[in-house]
Amino acid sequence: MPASTTAPHEPRLARVAALVADASRARMLSYLLGGEFASAGELAQAASIGAATASGHLAQLLDAGLVACEPRGRHRYYRLADGDVAHALEALAMVAERASHSRHWTHPSRERLRFARCCYGHMAGQLGVAVFDGLREQGWLQARDEGGFAVTPDGADALSALGLNGAAWQRRSQSAGAGAARVAYGCIDWSERRDHLAGPLAVALFAHFVERGWVRRQAGGRALQWTPAGRQALGVWVRLP
Repeated sequence: MPASTTAPHEPRLARVAALVADASRARMLSYLLGGEFASAGELAQAASIGAATASGHLAQLLDAGLVACEPRGRHRYYRLADGDVAHALEALAMVAERASHSRHWTHPSRERLRFARCCYGHMAGQLGVAVFDGLREQGWLQARDEGGFAVTPDGADALSALGLNGAAWQRRSQSAGAGAARVAYGCIDWSERRDHLAGPLAVALFAHFVERGWVRRQAGGRALQWTPAGRQALGVWVRLP
């Protein structure tokens, strides 16, 4: 039989991979991993390209569903489309750098990121892993049979002592249905090769830590600082190596 002349179906993965493979777009996406909105100008600066070139790249990322745009007055601000995109980018970075993992993260310019960074609204790095470890070691989070983690009664009390609505988080994480498993779950950490906490509870904890001044964002990047006030408030159960 003659060979078919019909072109093979191109998986959508191929298109997404081609978009991420471009160095300028990759820099933009990495910048947005911090979880905050950024203007086209900020993204152009992060990618070291001109405004017109940045607009073209952002149009492609929008069309592929990798970023979302929110108009605010005369300006437009961009963020990653959702947590799935963030997790996919972190996973790609982990695979891409596994051959030089140790050398990469011991470089002085990367040490602050390895210690603590923002990963799409929750904490990553050594501090993020230590928070997740502490929550489980204290018995405040318990693995669910359906996946994810539930807040225990002791965990609800601990969250309330920190200033969150512990009872509400307990009910939400222990409710029936698959959605409860996504309230709190482990996410493999790019630098540590272990899980940090992800999900709405992780986002709420990070926002609360920032509001209380326990963790401080550093301007112009994803690195976080664990403040003296944070060490005093959390150091009893958050233990770093």
